[in-house]
Amino acid sequence: MEFTTALFYVFAAILILAATQVITARNPVHSALFLVLAFFTAAGIWMLLKAEFLAIVLVLVYVGAVMVLFLFVVMMLDIDLDKLRAGFWGHFPLAVTIGVVVVLEMSAVLWRGFLRIETHVHTAAENIGDTKNLGIEIFSHYQLAFEVAAAILLLAIVAAVALTLRRRKDSKYFDPAQAVKVQSKDRIRVVKMKAESERATLAATEKQGN
Repeated sequence: MEFTTALFYVFAAILILAATQVITARNPVHSALFLVLAFFTAAGIWMLLKAEFLAIVLVLVYVGAVMVLFLFVVMMLDIDLDKLRAGFWGHFPLAVTIGVVVVLEMSAVLWRGFLRIETHVHTAAENIGDTKNLGIEIFSHYQLAFEVAAAILLLAIVAAVALTLRRRKDSKYFDPAQAVKVQSKDRIRVVKMKAESERATLAATEKQGN
C-alpha cells in the first residue's frame, strides 16, 4: 500500500468520526469544533487529490469565517440544551429518511463514475487542482458567468447591509459620530445635597407626628 493511500484512509476515518460527533455531541460548542476538524480533514483529502484550490477555499471560507461566526454565536447565546433536545426523537424518522435518500443519490453518482468505461480526460481538465489552470478557465470560457455571480453576491451584500441598518422602533440605534462628540460633563452630573442619616430621618418623622 502506498503512503498516499494509507494517508487517505486515515483522513477518511477521522472525517467519518468527526462528522458523527457533529450530530451526536451534546454540547453545541463541541459540535462546532468537530465540524472544524471535519473541514480540515476534508481539505487534507482534497490536497491528496491535487485539488489545492478547493482545499484552500474550504479552509479560508468555512473554517476561517463561517465556523468562527458559528462559535461566537453559540458561545454568546444562552442555549437551553434540555429544550433543544426536546423534539429530537420526534424529527428522527424524517431525518433518517432524508439521510437514506442522500446516501442513495451519492451512491448512484459514485457507482456510475466507477463503471464508466471511458477513462480519457481532456488535457485542460487533467490537473483540476492547479489554481492557474482554474483561473484561466474561469476568466476565459466562464468570464460572463463569473461576473454575473459576482454581481449577485454584491447585490446580496448591499441588501443585507441595507436591511440591517434600517431604523426600527423596537431596536436601539447607535450613532458613532454622536458618541465620539460626547464629553464627560454630558454624561456625569454632580448633585450636591445634605448628608442625611437614618436617625435624623426618624427624628424628623416623629416631630412631624407630634
